[in-house]
Amino acid sequence: MRMTKGIVIATLSVLIGVPVLIEAQETSMSWVGTWSTGPLALDAPPPSQPPAAGLTAVVNVKNQTLRQIVHTSIAGDMVRVSLSNRYGDSPLKIGGAHIAQRHDGTMIRPGSHLTFNGHPSVTIEAGSTALSDAVTLDVPALGDLAIDLFFPGDIWEASSPATIHSSALTTNYVSVSGNHLGVADLPVDTTIQQWLFISRVDVLTDSSPGAIVTLGDSITDGTGSTPDTNNRWPDYLARRLATHYGDEAPSVLNVGIAGNRVLSHNAGLGILQRAGIPAPESNAPLNPNALFGPSALSRFNDDVLLQTGVTHIIVLETTNDIGMAFDAGTPTVEDLIAAHRTLIQRARAHGLKIYAGTLTPFEGAFYWTPEGEAKRAALNDWLRTSGAYDAVFDFDAAVRDPEHPTRFKANFHPGDWLHPNDAGYAAIADAIDLTLFSSARDK
Repeated sequence: MRMTKGIVIATLSVLIGVPVLIEAQETSMSWVGTWSTGPLALDAPPPSQPPAAGLTAVVNVKNQTLRQIVHTSIAGDMVRVSLSNRYGDSPLKIGGAHIAQRHDGTMIRPGSHLTFNGHPSVTIEAGSTALSDAVTLDVPALGDLAIDLFFPGDIWEASSPATIHSSALTTNYVSVSGNHLGVADLPVDTTIQQWLFISRVDVLTDSSPGAIVTLGDSITDGTGSTPDTNNRWPDYLARRLATHYGDEAPSVLNVGIAGNRVLSHNAGLGILQRAGIPAPESNAPLNPNALFGPSALSRFNDDVLLQTGVTHIIVLETTNDIGMAFDAGTPTVEDLIAAHRTLIQRARAHGLKIYAGTLTPFEGAFYWTPEGEAKRAALNDWLRTSGAYDAVFDFDAAVRDPEHPTRFKANFHPGDWLHPNDAGYAAIADAIDLTLFSSARDK
């Protein structure tokens, strides 16, 4: 794919690592997100304890380089990266950044140093994001990029919450001490399974029609899939789209957050403890942005509407609203329907197509109740028959046991009766009608 037609080159260098500043004029080229995630907060730990919040534990990073791996959905010849301090309450110092194709494991191919308004380092103010300058890089579709960030200080020294994604299902690497930006084979001290401070990667494209944003909870986040295989249902969808549309496939941006709910913020550690999962005791005020993240309604603007090139949305969320209520009467089915209508109205106000998936079965999961099952059935009936969404994909039918339709097929879940496994996620993706995205460029 060529990126030169109709482009005025303001600054150009053949040296790797020097940014190319561009201005698009009279061209069909546009920026589109190729990867994204749903950020949440991780509170700084007490000085004597390692960072921990429920199931999330992140090692300290101090005078070290963090190499993080992200899997692209569409290709491009230029790239830029968004870094986020959305949930921090003090400035975050990034000493330098680098991006490259991942070769294998910790090893990378030659890449480019990232700059921010021409500077090699950036301080991101509390509650803010920083978008890097564009650099030339051959970004493949369905490939791995390595984003290096050097932290000259201690990420916890200001006792500020870190902006992370807690269930990356991807091995990321923390170096030994020092600045190792762009080193071909990173000297590794330890590994983590979270993404820290990265929120989006954009590519410049003249072929992709735009981005599909998948908004959801742990089933969209990929819980139960095999780590380091990119087998979440949005990953399967991206591969299906690439096979079907080639270079003209839309991207898929996954902003699922495990434990997330449509109506309510973080449910707290009590949910984990009720499930029998050890969780640290804390008398600290509940951070609504931590653990399971803010509600889908409250994060819709940042995580969906502000995504680069978004044209379509797929919503698969409400199971936690139902399950975390256990046998309580609220939220009611009417409450849940009203929340979905709000998502629909906000999407259409921005000219976006919005689709939904029916809720998958969860009898056998720790928070299943007959009352919750009745709510799931009623909401699924509304999704199938109301015509409120532009289209509905029957994920429930794709994975349920025909002999026991309130349960998953036995070979479609990893043992918890709540989340799909790799085969279950593939079945969900296969239930999506790809023709609904054929005219994304015109929407």
